[in-house]
Amino acid sequence: MPLVTSKEMFKKAYEGGYAIGAFNINNMEIVQAIVEAAYEEKSPVILQASAGARKYAGPIYIKKLAEAAVAMYPELPIVIHLDHGETFEICKECIDDGFTSVMIDGSKLPFEENIKLTKKVVDYAHSKGVVVEAELGKLAGVEDNIKVSEREATFTDPEQAVEFVERTGIDSLAIAIGTSHGAYKFKGEPRLDFERLKTIAEKLKGFPLVLHGASSVPQYIVERANNYGGKIDNARGVPEDMLRKSAQMGICKINIDTDLRLAMTATIREQLAKDPKEFDPRKYLGPARDAVKEIVKHKIRNVLGYQIKYKI
Repeated sequence: MPLVTSKEMFKKAYEGGYAIGAFNINNMEIVQAIVEAAYEEKSPVILQASAGARKYAGPIYIKKLAEAAVAMYPELPIVIHLDHGETFEICKECIDDGFTSVMIDGSKLPFEENIKLTKKVVDYAHSKGVVVEAELGKLAGVEDNIKVSEREATFTDPEQAVEFVERTGIDSLAIAIGTSHGAYKFKGEPRLDFERLKTIAEKLKGFPLVLHGASSVPQYIVERANNYGGKIDNARGVPEDMLRKSAQMGICKINIDTDLRLAMTATIREQLAKDPKEFDPRKYLGPARDAVKEIVKHKIRNVLGYQIKYKI
């Protein structure tokens, strides 16, 4: 099948109490790892590209990598999604390039300006058959060009969420309930505001909610990276049981990026440390790809809660 939108995916996820994994892509090995894992788990998947990924690899390469994934696994439902598009122009460019889903991130703007910008993107996207995700509330943390301090972070207001969805016509909403971007998510005990999530989900019954900044930062991977020269100190993520619980409460899309980066980097560090004479990239990128694949399979099976197997 060709690239699809997330509309049917989210409907089934909401009804089934699970979430679809949205995994960030940057290069060929990461795309291969994600799609192979999804195929083996017989799970739909969202490949998402940030502004940083498009700058690094180039818009054409990103799109062609997604098309290659579809060609390799034509039976697998695959979405190509723009992550954190900050302007109408970026969203329009991705829509015109064949993306099937875009996120317009106006969360830094005042409420009315966020609505205005989001509605403009929705009107254009829907005219092209593309779905739109938007964000209300600000997540703390650093990832690519997203930088928000703890002081600037704000949780999503449930009443505003209802108004925002009604006035913009978006297809899914990213909410802020305590997660953050990057590898340093919590200083103390990890906490998510499940009461806030419950309230928003009740007010927006059946509507797909999205959780950003949802990597778990597995400590065994952090330790492996540090054992081979890394300096990733005090990194902490969202406990996986919290992510599973959120998927049962209306979160239909969970974004995962940092965990993939950690798995790839830790493996490359280990490979080069064990064989410092090696200079063939395939010798360390291959194992790194396998490490990413295992993380994605684990997330799909044990964290996102995907149970319904597509016939592949």
